[in-house]
Amino acid sequence: MAVRSHSDRGQAFPIYVVMVAGLLFLAFAFFAVGKASALRNGSQGAADAAALAAAQKARDNFGTGFYASLPTNMLDVFLNTPFAAPCYEASRLAAANDARRTSCYATPGYLRDRITVGVRGNEPVDSPVLPGSENKKAKAKATALIEFRCPNPRAVDFNSDGVQDLFIFTCRNGKILEIAPGSPPPWESVSRTLFDVRLVDQ
Repeated sequence: MAVRSHSDRGQAFPIYVVMVAGLLFLAFAFFAVGKASALRNGSQGAADAAALAAAQKARDNFGTGFYASLPTNMLDVFLNTPFAAPCYEASRLAAANDARRTSCYATPGYLRDRITVGVRGNEPVDSPVLPGSENKKAKAKATALIEFRCPNPRAVDFNSDGVQDLFIFTCRNGKILEIAPGSPPPWESVSRTLFDVRLVDQ
């Protein structure tokens, strides 16, 4: 029967120590990667919320000019006016999601504008196994599309006096909206029909 010497046991101990240290390092590394991924997801959520909020606020702010363009028959011209990016709203939503707005801008298009918001999370990764991570914060960007979905409105002049008395919007979602310039309905009741706001790929 073989007898293990005390020296064999002594030589195995450093191997166990190295193995345990390696496993601990891997555990910390996996934790750091997991935390970084969670922070990245959180920042992306903040960017999505900020971009949507800015786009929705832009749509809300659009009403006064939209209605003003109806009596003067300037609707087509007005609809090609770019949306302003209300970046204060993006900042508010970013802050509510533990992030800070780093960029905010609108990209105009024909009857469709994009508002892009970039954010950076407030919490650093701060892992002892990742050098420099104490100042590393997750960044993300999101873009929301504001799209006019009721193109080619039809104007009706009941009195043949050159003044449009009614605008009829036939929208892609199947809804038909009628707006009389003289007594337009509240903007809140029509904006969601006229304009679609959604996140899109950048």
